[in-house]
Parts: sequence; structure tokens; C-alpha cells
Amino acid sequence: MEWLKNLSNAIDYIERNLDGEICCEEAAKIACCSTYYFGRMFSYVAGISLSEYIRRRRMTQAAFEIQTTDTKVLEVALKYGYTSPTSFNRAFQNVHGISPISAKAKGSILNAYPPIKFSVNIIGGNVMPYRVEEKEAIRIVGIRIPLTMDMEENKRNVPPFWESTLKSEQFAKICNLSNRLPRGVLGATVYQSDDEIYYYIAAVTDQPVPDGMFEYQIPNATWAVFESNGFFKESVQDIFKRFLTEWLPFSGYTYAELPDIEVYPISKELNRSGHFEVWIAVKKERSN
Repeated sequence: MEWLKNLSNAIDYIERNLDGEICCEEAAKIACCSTYYFGRMFSYVAGISLSEYIRRRRMTQAAFEIQTTDTKVLEVALKYGYTSPTSFNRAFQNVHGISPISAKAKGSILNAYPPIKFSVNIIGGNVMPYRVEEKEAIRIVGIRIPLTMDMEENKRNVPPFWESTLKSEQFAKICNLSNRLPRGVLGATVYQSDDEIYYYIAAVTDQPVPDGMFEYQIPNATWAVFESNGFFKESVQDIFKRFLTEWLPFSGYTYAELPDIEVYPISKELNRSGHFEVWIAVKKERSN
């Protein structure tokens, strides 16, 4: 459960600095992970991106001040990090649906977003089949698109990449490459640096790299493997959330910050649902 404590401490840091500078690198350091993986884990657990959470919390506090004090709107904007009245008005309206000036009127309806609190709740009953595997280095070959540090943007860009790939000649070539375990068509999120983040549609193989494709070697690791039947997009997101909130806190493992792998069946008619696996690299939790 150590990682949940670290994540809660990172949220506390954000809350203390809503009216000051929030350094995402510092928040990630408190959470004991890289900035990229902190943002990735946060988005799965909270259901929104880290930047959106910060924006909602700042606009919540700004609304309280506008309604309950005589502070000028411009002063409130500056307090919460907005040097441009236009950008503050836009952010405020996106959250509350009305302008900051309108919020001063009695009876105005505003939206309050309370701070997130991470805890382990007893929800029970829903089975989560898994197995743990030790594997040597995995070499994947396939096509890729660049991702960014913005998790919401990534979630928007990956589905169209799948759609176009399924209609292309490259898909059959990727299927034919698969000759090593785990067999299947892989979706893999690979973080190399803040400027080199990619989503691969690939296969595990020892074959040469075809023209127009790329290879990446994932080091030997311990993998928690989760199986599922259902709609791919929704089920993958659900597995990651349950992994972080239900499985990981009690497992004795921590997140290894290696590429996450989705393994889909090889099929020329690969559709949006069916049986698949999610491979998440883990490592033993350090003893205190």
C-alpha cells in the first residue's frame, strides 16, 4: 500500500500550492516515480488528467473567493497563476459555465470539485484473474506514433491509429511477424524520455525489421498478466484502474515503470471486443 500513500502525499503537495507554483516534477518525486508515469497513473486512478484536476481545483477555490470576498477578479486570477484575464475567464467558464463576473451575483450556480482522497475501500466480489510471469527481454517490432505528456491527448490519438492500422497492409505484416511469446498483436506504450514516448502496434519476434517499422527491446522483468473478455478500450482502462487501486496495494509489488503491453488475438478481422491480456511490469516492494 506504499504507493497509495506516496500518491496521497503528492496530492497534498498540489493542494498546498494551488495558489502558487505547482511543479509536476516535484509531485512525481513525492510519488516516487517519473513525471510521465505519475501523470499516467493519476489519470487512470482519478479518471481525469493531472492538469485538468489542478485546473478544476484552482477554479473551485477561485469561485469561493470571488463569491465570499471583495477581492477583484484580476487579483484572484493572478493568485491562481493566470497572468491573462482572458485565459482566466476561459478556464473559469470551462469549469463553472459562467464568467467570473457573473459568479459574484447572488444565486449563481457553480461547480465545486473537492480534493481527491486516495484510500482502499472494501468493494469485494469482482474476480480479477491474473498470473505472474518472469520473462527474459522482449523484442517487439511494428509501427508506432508519438505520444506526449498529455494523457488526454494520448487517449484521443491511439484509437484512430488502431483504426487506420487495421485497414492497412501493415497489419497483416505485423501478424506474420509474431513468432515469440506473448503471441498476438501488441499495443505497447513505450516511454524513453519526455521527448520520446511512443505507442506501438507490434509483435514479439526475432525476425528482421521490415521497411517502415521500428523495433524496441523491453528488458527482462516480472509481469503481472491480467486476462479479460469485453470491449477492448473500456476493458483495458478498467484493468489499469483496478490494477492500481485493488491489486497493487496488497500484492507486495510496485509498478516497474516499463512499457505496458496489451496482447490481442491475431485475426484479420480483429474487432473491438474479445479475449485479450494486459501485461504490466512489476517489481518486489522494498522492505522498510
